[in-house]
Amino acid sequence: MTSDDKIRSDSPEGIPVELASDRKIRYRNKPVYRLSHWPIWIFVFFIMPGPLTFDLFESGFDWRMLRWLGIVMATTGVAGVRGRLPGCEPRPYIIRFTEDRPNPLYRRVCYTFAWSAVLSFGLLNIAGLMVAIITGAWNMRQMYDVAYFPLAVLVWGLGLFGQLPRVKPSTKGEGHERRYFYGSVWAMCIAQPVLWFLWRALPYGRGGDVAKLVVFVGILALVGWWSYRGKLPRTRPIVPGELAVSD
Repeated sequence: MTSDDKIRSDSPEGIPVELASDRKIRYRNKPVYRLSHWPIWIFVFFIMPGPLTFDLFESGFDWRMLRWLGIVMATTGVAGVRGRLPGCEPRPYIIRFTEDRPNPLYRRVCYTFAWSAVLSFGLLNIAGLMVAIITGAWNMRQMYDVAYFPLAVLVWGLGLFGQLPRVKPSTKGEGHERRYFYGSVWAMCIAQPVLWFLWRALPYGRGGDVAKLVVFVGILALVGWWSYRGKLPRTRPIVPGELAVSD
């Protein structure tokens, strides 16, 4: 029996899992590793003001975005140096996936805002395309003005009460929760740029809007399925009970 066969035989429904005992233990994060996570959190917090981000993709960069980017880089830079950004810590916080450790506030805040970016933009884009198909009018910008922050606040509330993966009070379920998070991030990071390209390339009208919606939802479904099957990086379940580290 090969190691891959062993992994598959231990996985539910044929989904390959990572054996925590096979993962290399890392007790310190190298400076380049810590630095490589900083741009991720710059991006997460930079796109937090949804209407401003919509203007960025519609009209390009301007002084408002430059000012906001400076604020985000300064605050996340200080947090990263202090080890208060996920992946930027001097050493990994999570060593045992079964350990019932308190989930630090900075991790809960960061992953809450990351979930907000994933869910708010995705749901609004789907809703905006559906409205355009039904009414024949393109009101995406107005929908962002009206609905983005109420939707984001709802996600923030779920995070506040620990109802989102990786945002719960305990880190005990990280071996599975992280795959939901990374699967969602993979789906949105692929689907959103494709939708932006189609928005630029396809003509306005119901035909073009239907094509945008089909492609966008299709990518989300396909990447979601790949993630569920553990085909994408960091989407395999990690079998609990052994030493491992989490990013």
